[in-house]
Amino acid sequence: MIELAHRFGYTELPPGDANVLGDWFHAAAHSGSLVRYLETFSHTVGVMQHIDALVRVATECAEDLADDGVVYAEVRFAPELHTEQGLALDDVVEAVLEGFRQGTENARARGRRIRVGCLLTAMRHAARSLEIAELAVRYRDTGVVGFDIAGAEAGFPPTRHLDAFEYMRQQNAHFTIHAGEAFGLPSIWEALQWCGADRLGHGVRIVDDISVDDDGNAQLGRLAAYVRDMRIPLEMCPTSNIDTGAAKSIAEHPIGLLAKLRFRVTVNTDNRLMSGVSMTSEMAALVETFGYDWADLQWFTVNAMKSAFLRFDERLALINDVIKPGYAALQA
Repeated sequence: MIELAHRFGYTELPPGDANVLGDWFHAAAHSGSLVRYLETFSHTVGVMQHIDALVRVATECAEDLADDGVVYAEVRFAPELHTEQGLALDDVVEAVLEGFRQGTENARARGRRIRVGCLLTAMRHAARSLEIAELAVRYRDTGVVGFDIAGAEAGFPPTRHLDAFEYMRQQNAHFTIHAGEAFGLPSIWEALQWCGADRLGHGVRIVDDISVDDDGNAQLGRLAAYVRDMRIPLEMCPTSNIDTGAAKSIAEHPIGLLAKLRFRVTVNTDNRLMSGVSMTSEMAALVETFGYDWADLQWFTVNAMKSAFLRFDERLALINDVIKPGYAALQA
Protein backbone atom coordinates (compact mmCIF):
# COMPACT_ATOMS: atom_id res chain seq x y z
CA MET A 1 0.00 0.00 0.00
CA ILE A 2 2.83 2.38 0.83
CA GLU A 3 4.48 1.70 -2.52
CA LEU A 4 1.22 2.24 -4.41
CA ALA A 5 0.45 5.41 -2.46
CA HIS A 6 3.91 6.80 -3.32
CA ARG A 7 3.63 5.86 -6.97
CA PHE A 8 0.15 7.27 -7.54
CA GLY A 9 0.23 10.27 -5.23
CA TYR A 10 -2.15 9.13 -2.50
CA THR A 11 -1.31 11.17 0.60
CA GLU A 12 -3.94 10.12 3.15
CA LEU A 13 -2.32 6.96 4.55
CA PRO A 14 -1.67 6.97 8.31
CA PRO A 15 2.06 7.55 8.95
CA GLY A 16 4.54 4.77 9.58
CA ASP A 17 6.21 1.82 7.90
CA ALA A 18 4.42 -1.29 6.66
CA ASN A 19 4.30 -2.92 10.10
CA VAL A 20 2.89 0.20 11.74
CA LEU A 21 0.33 0.56 8.99
CA GLY A 22 -0.68 -3.08 9.35
CA ASP A 23 -1.16 -2.59 13.08
CA TRP A 24 -3.31 0.48 12.40
CA PHE A 25 -5.61 -1.49 10.13
CA HIS A 26 -5.92 -4.32 12.63
CA ALA A 27 -6.72 -1.92 15.47
CA ALA A 28 -9.38 -0.18 13.40
CA ALA A 29 -10.88 -3.51 12.42
CA HIS A 30 -11.01 -4.68 16.04
CA SER A 31 -13.06 -1.68 17.12
CA GLY A 32 -16.26 -3.73 17.37
CA SER A 33 -18.07 -1.41 14.96
CA LEU A 34 -19.04 -2.32 11.41
CA VAL A 35 -19.14 1.37 10.49
CA ARG A 36 -15.60 1.92 11.84
CA TYR A 37 -14.47 -1.25 10.11
CA LEU A 38 -15.79 -0.02 6.77
CA GLU A 39 -13.97 3.34 7.15
CA THR A 40 -10.63 1.61 6.67
CA PHE A 41 -11.56 0.85 3.09
CA SER A 42 -11.11 4.51 2.14
CA HIS A 43 -7.36 3.86 2.21
CA THR A 44 -7.32 0.55 0.37
CA VAL A 45 -9.61 1.99 -2.28
CA GLY A 46 -7.55 5.18 -2.35
CA VAL A 47 -4.45 3.41 -3.64
CA MET A 48 -6.38 1.36 -6.22
CA GLN A 49 -7.56 3.98 -8.68
CA HIS A 50 -5.24 3.03 -11.54
CA ILE A 51 -5.02 0.00 -13.81
CA ASP A 52 -1.48 -0.94 -12.79
CA ALA A 53 -2.43 -0.82 -9.11
CA LEU A 54 -5.49 -3.02 -9.64
CA VAL A 55 -3.50 -5.54 -11.66
CA ARG A 56 -0.79 -5.74 -9.00
CA VAL A 57 -3.19 -6.14 -6.08
CA ALA A 58 -5.24 -8.80 -7.87
CA THR A 59 -2.08 -10.65 -8.92
CA GLU A 60 -0.74 -10.76 -5.37
CA CYS A 61 -4.17 -11.72 -4.05
CA ALA A 62 -4.25 -14.84 -6.22
CA GLU A 63 -0.64 -15.70 -5.33
CA ASP A 64 -1.25 -15.30 -1.59
CA LEU A 65 -4.37 -17.46 -1.68
CA ALA A 66 -2.54 -20.17 -3.64
CA ASP A 67 0.36 -20.11 -1.18
CA ASP A 68 -2.17 -20.64 1.62
CA GLY A 69 -3.41 -23.82 -0.06
CA VAL A 70 -6.62 -22.40 -1.53
CA VAL A 71 -7.57 -24.20 -4.76
CA TYR A 72 -10.67 -22.18 -5.64
CA ALA A 73 -11.62 -18.68 -4.55
CA GLU A 74 -14.41 -16.23 -5.22
CA VAL A 75 -13.05 -12.77 -4.52
CA ARG A 76 -15.45 -9.86 -4.34
CA PHE A 77 -14.83 -6.16 -4.83
CA ALA A 78 -16.87 -3.06 -5.72
CA PRO A 79 -15.92 -1.67 -9.16
CA GLU A 80 -17.75 1.60 -8.49
CA LEU A 81 -15.21 2.44 -5.77
CA HIS A 82 -12.30 2.45 -8.24
CA THR A 83 -13.47 5.13 -10.66
CA GLU A 84 -12.47 8.28 -8.73
CA GLN A 85 -9.50 8.97 -11.03
CA GLY A 86 -11.34 8.45 -14.28
CA LEU A 87 -11.34 4.70 -14.85
CA ALA A 88 -14.45 3.28 -16.47
CA LEU A 89 -16.16 0.32 -14.83
CA ASP A 90 -15.07 -1.96 -17.66
CA ASP A 91 -11.45 -0.82 -17.20
CA VAL A 92 -11.62 -1.73 -13.53
CA VAL A 93 -13.04 -5.21 -14.10
CA GLU A 94 -10.64 -6.02 -16.90
CA ALA A 95 -7.65 -4.92 -14.79
CA VAL A 96 -8.69 -7.13 -11.87
CA LEU A 97 -9.36 -10.12 -14.12
CA GLU A 98 -5.95 -9.64 -15.72
CA GLY A 99 -4.37 -9.60 -12.27
CA PHE A 100 -6.09 -12.82 -11.30
CA ARG A 101 -4.88 -14.37 -14.56
CA GLN A 102 -1.28 -13.34 -13.90
CA GLY A 103 -1.44 -14.45 -10.27
CA THR A 104 -2.84 -17.83 -11.25
CA GLU A 105 -0.03 -18.32 -13.78
CA ASN A 106 2.62 -17.22 -11.29
CA ALA A 107 1.26 -19.65 -8.70
CA ARG A 108 1.25 -22.48 -11.24
CA ALA A 109 4.90 -21.78 -12.02
CA ARG A 110 5.65 -22.40 -8.33
CA GLY A 111 3.68 -25.65 -8.29
CA ARG A 112 0.49 -24.20 -6.81
CA ARG A 113 -2.80 -24.51 -8.64
CA ILE A 114 -5.67 -22.15 -7.98
CA ARG A 115 -8.72 -20.93 -9.84
CA VAL A 116 -10.09 -17.48 -9.01
CA GLY A 117 -13.59 -16.28 -9.80
CA CYS A 118 -14.75 -12.73 -9.27
CA LEU A 119 -17.89 -11.39 -7.60
CA LEU A 120 -18.82 -7.82 -8.53
CA THR A 121 -20.24 -5.97 -5.55
CA ALA A 122 -22.58 -2.98 -5.53
CA MET A 123 -22.65 -0.71 -2.49
CA ARG A 124 -26.02 -0.95 -0.81
CA HIS A 125 -26.06 2.75 0.18
CA ALA A 126 -25.50 3.83 -3.46
CA ALA A 127 -27.76 3.63 -6.51
CA ARG A 128 -25.64 1.76 -9.06
CA SER A 129 -26.64 -1.83 -8.32
CA LEU A 130 -28.40 -2.45 -11.63
CA GLU A 131 -25.39 -1.04 -13.48
CA ILE A 132 -23.05 -3.36 -11.57
CA ALA A 133 -25.36 -6.32 -12.13
CA GLU A 134 -25.25 -5.64 -15.87
CA LEU A 135 -21.47 -5.42 -15.63
CA ALA A 136 -21.34 -8.82 -13.91
CA VAL A 137 -23.39 -10.42 -16.66
CA ARG A 138 -21.27 -8.75 -19.33
CA TYR A 139 -18.10 -10.36 -17.98
CA ARG A 140 -19.50 -13.67 -16.77
CA ASP A 141 -17.75 -15.65 -19.51
CA THR A 142 -14.33 -14.16 -18.69
CA GLY A 143 -14.01 -14.69 -14.95
CA VAL A 144 -16.91 -12.93 -13.19
CA VAL A 145 -19.03 -15.59 -11.52
CA GLY A 146 -21.62 -13.55 -9.67
CA PHE A 147 -22.99 -10.38 -8.09
CA ASP A 148 -23.29 -9.08 -4.54
CA ILE A 149 -24.33 -6.08 -2.49
CA ALA A 150 -22.35 -5.01 0.58
CA GLY A 151 -21.88 -2.14 3.01
CA ALA A 152 -23.68 -0.99 6.13
CA GLU A 153 -26.95 -2.91 6.54
CA ALA A 154 -28.93 -0.69 8.89
CA GLY A 155 -31.11 1.66 6.88
CA PHE A 156 -30.17 0.09 3.57
CA PRO A 157 -32.30 -3.04 3.14
CA PRO A 158 -31.62 -5.35 0.20
CA THR A 159 -35.06 -4.63 -1.24
CA ARG A 160 -33.72 -1.21 -2.35
CA HIS A 161 -31.96 -3.15 -5.12
CA LEU A 162 -34.77 -5.39 -6.35
CA ASP A 163 -34.29 -4.33 -9.96
CA ALA A 164 -30.70 -5.57 -9.90
CA PHE A 165 -31.64 -8.93 -8.41
CA GLU A 166 -34.53 -9.35 -10.81
CA TYR A 167 -32.15 -8.66 -13.70
CA MET A 168 -29.72 -11.31 -12.42
CA ARG A 169 -32.52 -13.88 -12.23
CA GLN A 170 -33.68 -13.01 -15.73
CA GLN A 171 -30.13 -13.59 -16.96
CA ASN A 172 -29.85 -16.97 -15.16
CA ALA A 173 -26.99 -15.50 -13.14
CA HIS A 174 -25.88 -16.03 -9.55
CA PHE A 175 -25.81 -13.60 -6.66
CA THR A 176 -25.16 -13.48 -2.94
CA ILE A 177 -26.28 -10.81 -0.51
CA HIS A 178 -24.60 -9.53 2.62
CA ALA A 179 -27.35 -9.97 5.20
CA GLY A 180 -27.69 -10.82 8.86
CA GLU A 181 -24.33 -9.44 9.98
CA ALA A 182 -25.02 -6.12 11.70
CA PHE A 183 -28.79 -6.35 11.25
CA GLY A 184 -31.19 -9.09 12.21
CA LEU A 185 -33.69 -11.54 10.81
CA PRO A 186 -35.64 -9.04 8.67
CA SER A 187 -32.53 -8.46 6.56
CA ILE A 188 -32.10 -12.20 6.02
CA TRP A 189 -35.80 -12.66 5.24
CA GLU A 190 -35.76 -9.87 2.66
CA ALA A 191 -32.57 -11.17 1.05
CA LEU A 192 -34.12 -14.61 0.58
CA GLN A 193 -37.84 -14.15 0.13
CA TRP A 194 -37.92 -10.81 -1.68
CA CYS A 195 -34.59 -10.79 -3.48
CA GLY A 196 -33.97 -14.52 -4.07
CA ALA A 197 -30.34 -14.70 -2.91
CA ASP A 198 -28.43 -17.88 -3.73
CA ARG A 199 -26.20 -17.42 -0.67
CA LEU A 200 -26.07 -15.24 2.44
CA GLY A 201 -22.99 -13.17 3.21
CA HIS A 202 -22.44 -13.80 6.95
CA GLY A 203 -26.02 -14.62 7.98
CA VAL A 204 -24.95 -14.99 11.61
CA ARG A 205 -28.18 -13.52 12.95
CA ILE A 206 -30.13 -16.55 11.72
CA VAL A 207 -29.24 -17.86 15.16
CA ASP A 208 -31.85 -15.44 16.56
CA ASP A 209 -34.49 -17.77 15.09
CA ILE A 210 -33.14 -20.78 17.00
CA SER A 211 -33.85 -21.54 20.66
CA VAL A 212 -31.87 -24.08 22.69
CA ASP A 213 -33.24 -25.51 25.92
CA ASP A 214 -31.30 -26.50 29.03
CA ASP A 215 -30.81 -30.01 27.67
CA GLY A 216 -29.24 -28.72 24.47
CA ASN A 217 -32.23 -29.42 22.24
CA ALA A 218 -32.65 -26.88 19.46
CA GLN A 219 -35.95 -25.57 18.16
CA LEU A 220 -35.80 -23.88 14.76
CA GLY A 221 -38.14 -21.06 13.83
CA ARG A 222 -39.67 -21.02 10.39
CA LEU A 223 -36.99 -18.86 8.77
CA ALA A 224 -34.13 -20.86 10.26
CA ALA A 225 -35.81 -24.10 9.21
CA TYR A 226 -36.23 -22.76 5.69
CA VAL A 227 -32.55 -21.78 5.48
CA ARG A 228 -31.47 -25.23 6.65
CA ASP A 229 -34.00 -27.19 4.61
CA MET A 230 -33.18 -25.33 1.40
CA ARG A 231 -29.43 -25.74 2.03
CA ILE A 232 -28.86 -22.00 1.66
CA PRO A 233 -25.12 -21.40 2.09
CA LEU A 234 -23.99 -19.20 4.97
CA GLU A 235 -20.73 -17.38 4.24
CA MET A 236 -19.43 -17.23 7.82
CA CYS A 237 -16.40 -15.11 8.74
CA PRO A 238 -15.67 -15.77 12.42
CA THR A 239 -12.80 -13.34 13.08
CA SER A 240 -14.37 -10.55 11.06
CA ASN A 241 -17.66 -11.01 12.92
CA ILE A 242 -15.79 -10.51 16.20
CA ASP A 243 -14.09 -7.41 14.78
CA THR A 244 -17.41 -5.81 13.82
CA GLY A 245 -19.26 -6.82 16.99
CA ALA A 246 -21.50 -9.45 15.38
CA ALA A 247 -20.04 -12.05 17.77
CA LYS A 248 -18.14 -11.74 21.05
CA SER A 249 -15.63 -14.55 20.50
CA ILE A 250 -14.95 -17.63 18.39
CA ALA A 251 -16.41 -19.78 21.17
CA GLU A 252 -19.63 -17.74 21.18
CA HIS A 253 -19.85 -17.45 17.41
CA PRO A 254 -23.02 -19.02 15.96
CA ILE A 255 -20.91 -21.14 13.59
CA GLY A 256 -20.54 -23.76 16.33
CA LEU A 257 -24.29 -24.26 16.78
CA LEU A 258 -25.09 -23.90 13.08
CA ALA A 259 -22.48 -26.48 12.09
CA LYS A 260 -23.77 -28.86 14.77
CA LEU A 261 -27.29 -28.45 13.36
CA ARG A 262 -25.91 -29.10 9.88
CA PHE A 263 -26.77 -25.82 8.21
CA ARG A 264 -24.83 -25.27 4.96
CA VAL A 265 -22.00 -23.49 6.77
CA THR A 266 -18.90 -22.29 4.94
CA VAL A 267 -15.76 -20.68 6.38
CA ASN A 268 -14.46 -17.44 4.90
CA THR A 269 -11.89 -14.74 5.69
CA ASP A 270 -14.00 -11.69 4.78
CA ASN A 271 -11.02 -9.34 4.65
CA ARG A 272 -7.55 -10.74 5.19
CA LEU A 273 -5.92 -7.33 5.65
CA MET A 274 -8.36 -5.79 8.09
CA SER A 275 -8.68 -8.87 10.29
CA GLY A 276 -5.12 -10.14 9.80
CA VAL A 277 -6.31 -13.63 8.87
CA SER A 278 -5.96 -16.34 6.26
CA MET A 279 -8.03 -19.41 5.50
CA THR A 280 -5.46 -21.40 7.47
CA SER A 281 -5.78 -19.18 10.54
CA GLU A 282 -9.59 -19.25 10.43
CA MET A 283 -9.64 -23.03 10.19
CA ALA A 284 -7.04 -23.30 12.98
CA ALA A 285 -9.10 -21.05 15.26
CA LEU A 286 -12.13 -23.29 14.75
CA VAL A 287 -10.07 -26.39 15.48
CA GLU A 288 -8.69 -24.87 18.68
CA THR A 289 -12.10 -23.68 19.85
CA PHE A 290 -14.46 -26.49 18.85
CA GLY A 291 -12.06 -29.44 18.56
CA TYR A 292 -12.78 -30.00 14.89
CA ASP A 293 -10.76 -32.64 13.05
CA TRP A 294 -9.78 -33.10 9.38
CA ALA A 295 -13.19 -34.58 8.59
CA ASP A 296 -14.90 -31.46 9.93
CA LEU A 297 -12.64 -29.18 7.92
CA GLN A 298 -13.32 -31.25 4.83
CA TRP A 299 -17.05 -30.84 5.47
CA PHE A 300 -16.68 -27.05 5.60
CA THR A 301 -14.59 -27.09 2.43
CA VAL A 302 -16.96 -29.33 0.48
CA ASN A 303 -19.85 -27.14 1.65
CA ALA A 304 -18.07 -24.16 0.15
CA MET A 305 -17.35 -25.92 -3.12
CA LYS A 306 -20.93 -27.17 -3.42
CA SER A 307 -22.05 -23.57 -2.97
CA ALA A 308 -19.64 -22.03 -5.49
CA PHE A 309 -20.95 -20.17 -8.51
CA LEU A 310 -19.27 -22.58 -10.92
CA ARG A 311 -20.94 -25.06 -13.21
CA PHE A 312 -21.93 -28.29 -11.47
CA ASP A 313 -19.45 -30.46 -13.36
CA GLU A 314 -16.58 -28.11 -12.49
CA ARG A 315 -17.54 -28.08 -8.82
CA LEU A 316 -17.78 -31.85 -8.79
CA ALA A 317 -14.36 -32.20 -10.40
CA LEU A 318 -12.73 -29.97 -7.79
CA ILE A 319 -14.43 -31.85 -4.95
CA ASN A 320 -13.60 -35.36 -6.20
CA ASP A 321 -10.26 -34.76 -7.89
CA VAL A 322 -8.66 -32.11 -5.69
CA ILE A 323 -10.35 -31.47 -2.33
CA LYS A 324 -11.16 -34.99 -1.17
CA PRO A 325 -7.77 -36.44 -2.23
CA GLY A 326 -6.08 -33.48 -0.53
CA TYR A 327 -7.84 -34.13 2.76
CA ALA A 328 -7.26 -37.88 2.42
CA ALA A 329 -3.54 -37.19 2.19
CA LEU A 330 -3.69 -34.97 5.29
CA GLN A 331 -5.61 -37.57 7.28
CA ALA A 332 -3.14 -40.27 6.25
